[in-house]
Amino acid sequence: MTATRIALVGIGKIARDQHIPALAASDAFELAATVSRSGGTEGVENYETVEALLEARRDIPAISFCTPPQVRHAGARAALDAGRHVMLEKPPGACLSDVHALEALAKERGLSLFATWHSRHAACVPAARAWLADKRIRSVRIDWKEDVRVWHPGQRWIWEAGGLGVFDPTINAFSILTEILPVEVHVSGAELRFPSNCDTPIAAEVRMDGPDGPLVTADVDFLYDGDPFWRQIVETDAGTLTLDQGGAIMRIDGGAQQGEGWKEPGIHGEYDGLYAEFARLLARNASEVDLRPMVLVADAFTLGRRLDAPEFIDPTT
Repeated sequence: MTATRIALVGIGKIARDQHIPALAASDAFELAATVSRSGGTEGVENYETVEALLEARRDIPAISFCTPPQVRHAGARAALDAGRHVMLEKPPGACLSDVHALEALAKERGLSLFATWHSRHAACVPAARAWLADKRIRSVRIDWKEDVRVWHPGQRWIWEAGGLGVFDPTINAFSILTEILPVEVHVSGAELRFPSNCDTPIAAEVRMDGPDGPLVTADVDFLYDGDPFWRQIVETDAGTLTLDQGGAIMRIDGGAQQGEGWKEPGIHGEYDGLYAEFARLLARNASEVDLRPMVLVADAFTLGRRLDAPEFIDPTT
């Protein structure tokens, strides 16, 4: 099978930590070019703008965007206008209307658009979904806590409007939630804690209702001191399912562990799954744009009470 040439736009931490290694391991794709004003990756041709890439490299049919969401729409639109298939890092845009517009354009042009959620490719998420499929859900508890100074050092865009703040990691939890639950949920209330010098929250509590009333509580923190705490506990009529390490580990009623406990916390193999799925979408000339996690975040902003938090100082800047 001939590998599909792909370009990577935005060579920051997530691109270097996840996208570039996943592409290097992929038989389906060949990293043929990058777009970055701060430098690309060794041995790969780099361009300063998406427009320059599109003009010079007509041989590249697919483009993966890793830029901050606030600046992603224009480049993705230009790529679709130029007849290229597009893959979007999470969150897929700065707002829902951005992504709806890209989805409509991809459909009009007959191109593939993939709005990715890497946490859905964690090792035990499919097993959790299968186990919950025929269960009655009684309650869900989400604790999603990590240290922004470790996972996003110096990334000021997260604290600017459209950057989501604590919801940048929390949307991963919501992507798992909407994937594994056999019922739909909607936000019913939230408290959002905003540092005095930031446009986005650093911590939050979010409540969601299911078809029969209150169902989900989420406690999320972007200034958590220690190893990340990525856990979801689902109480059902047939027992309790716990997903740990962002979906890498699953237990039923505290029993034997399913999945691999990694020595180092982080993202393990999820981006391999994303690129394998993108290859399948290209083979079918299909798109995948599930915006339910983003809707939950948008609704938390809409319904959330704004509370004050201390000024955030990033020692890495």
